[in-house]
Amino acid sequence: MVFGMHFKPTPNKPMQVQLQNDAPEQPDNQEIVQAVTVDQAAVEKRVNEIREQKRQADLAEQRRQAELERKAEAARKAREAEQQRLRELQAEQEAERRRIAKEKAEAERQKAAAEKAAAEAEARRKREEEAAAKAEAERKRKEEEARKAEEERKRREQEARERAERERQLQEELRAEEAARAKARSQQMQSEVQRYTALITQTIQRNWITDDSMRGKECVLTISVAPSGFVKSVNQGEGDPTVCQSARNAVLKANTLPVSQDPEVYKLMETIELTVAPKQ
Repeated sequence: MVFGMHFKPTPNKPMQVQLQNDAPEQPDNQEIVQAVTVDQAAVEKRVNEIREQKRQADLAEQRRQAELERKAEAARKAREAEQQRLRELQAEQEAERRRIAKEKAEAERQKAAAEKAAAEAEARRKREEEAAAKAEAERKRKEEEARKAEEERKRREQEARERAERERQLQEELRAEEAARAKARSQQMQSEVQRYTALITQTIQRNWITDDSMRGKECVLTISVAPSGFVKSVNQGEGDPTVCQSARNAVLKANTLPVSQDPEVYKLMETIELTVAPKQ
């Protein structure tokens, strides 16, 4: 708190001194001057004293204000320090709470991990036992399958050998039968060829005009006929030219020769080489 003091000096005026006697006397001028001088000095002294008192009061107030400000600053700093301490304490408490929570969470995580690992180990043990049991069962199954497969293989091999033997015998019988049929067919075809060769020769002889000059002579003709027996071509080969020419004319005159209706026989006789000679 600042206290202010205001001092208003009294105007300088002569101090009146009245002496009471039985008879008033006029003051001496010198005494009046001295009195006035003394009074003025006292006033100035008093003024200076008041001024000094005011200055001292101002200084005291300034010191008091400075002390108040110092105390206020100290109090502010103390409050700030206390607030900082409280904040640090709260931070420490929060950090401790978090540490405890973290440790608790870590402990719970480790516990859960341990429980999970134990459960997984138990599950793995069961799986391994089941796998081992399955493997043993599979091994026995495969052994049984292998035994049955071996028995089946031997049975099939035996059946294959028996079947091969039957097939071989059957093939031999078929080949023999085929050979017999082929031989019979060949003989039949040869017989047919011979028969139709004779018929063709007879046909040529019927249409062949000969004379005594041709006696003992012969000619080779190459004759090509159609399936209907139509003579497609007649070519002369080795032999007497006269005999060959007359024999060729006889074939052309006949126009159609006997032909077998059997396609295989016809195939053999489609083009034939025929040696012809006039009848004796």
